[in-house]
Amino acid sequence: MSSVDAQDFTARAVALHKQAPVVDGHNDYPWALRDLDPGKDFSKADIAKPVPKLMTDIPRLKQGGVGGQFWSVYTPGTMMGQEAVRVTLEQIDVVHRMMRQWPETFGFAGSAAEAERVMKAGKIASLIGMEGGHSIDNSLAALRTFYALGARYMTLTHNVNLRWADAAADKLGVGGLSKFGEEVVREMNRLGMLVDLSHVSPATMEDALRVTEAPVIFSHSSARAICNVPRNVPDNVLQMVAKNGGVVMVTFVPGFISQAVADFDAKPEAERKGLTPPKATLSQVADHIDHIRKVAGIDHIGIGGDFDGITQVVEGLEDVSKYPDLTAELMKRGYSDGDIKKILGQNVLRVMRDAEKVAASLQKTRQPSTVTIDQVDK
Repeated sequence: MSSVDAQDFTARAVALHKQAPVVDGHNDYPWALRDLDPGKDFSKADIAKPVPKLMTDIPRLKQGGVGGQFWSVYTPGTMMGQEAVRVTLEQIDVVHRMMRQWPETFGFAGSAAEAERVMKAGKIASLIGMEGGHSIDNSLAALRTFYALGARYMTLTHNVNLRWADAAADKLGVGGLSKFGEEVVREMNRLGMLVDLSHVSPATMEDALRVTEAPVIFSHSSARAICNVPRNVPDNVLQMVAKNGGVVMVTFVPGFISQAVADFDAKPEAERKGLTPPKATLSQVADHIDHIRKVAGIDHIGIGGDFDGITQVVEGLEDVSKYPDLTAELMKRGYSDGDIKKILGQNVLRVMRDAEKVAASLQKTRQPSTVTIDQVDK
């Protein structure tokens, strides 16, 4: 391909992003800020100007055509109980303060319609995603309160098992979802909070898809058939997601994109010494999108970069400015503008709208659940 052709695809991609902004499923800037400054002071990471230590700042968000962002209010799975609740509240506070700090750039969105309104006003629709059910400390009242504070998805687990759900990175626990775990999913459906199945075990994925009455998301996961790691989505689950109406938001974590990177990372440190680590590439990310399209269909693909939650980067997707380069690659592969618009954000907004409709219907007949874990999980 000539450089003129490549420039043409890039120009077309930038133009398309103006019509269909990216709605990304997962960005860890709120935790990256905490790492830079325990006081979480924005002056220590003033993203109004370039911040080289980060993958995210306002100039690069604009360059990348980002119109909507689920900001992760991540709390490590090593924090449990009241500490997890407190730290999640602190992370939600970061997102709300960020919107107040830069009101000309960010606007809160608690629904698909609000996200579209904020984007039409030329701002970045800011949504909140909780990363790990440990944040609710086995309390459905805490879940409801987090929803009231703006959280619009919850990843059922992070990397460690809960009493009510198994994680992908942990050993076998309850074997998927416990009875209380099923009640969590039902209550999320009633609230209109998206059930996020990134980080959970295949059994938890299947249980959640069996129980849920609304479409689910994977906020930052890729295809297991292309890169065989526990954090990716098996083909049988991709087929279930298609039937459910959900969306898998392909992530840019090198060890979830490239099998060579995953295999290298799995070697003992002594074996890695002196070797040049392999790299994951933008083209391989597009391979995951191709695969999910083949198995689940174009209506079930999104993007969840996991920027500022990763230490390694995919070559060609180093920060939030790079989304148009992925769009250009999809154009080269023959994706229509309409299909790319679905991937960039239309699919996840449709999932939100569908989940909101389910919630409106359920709230007519179902009261807030008062079930406790000790009542149902013996």
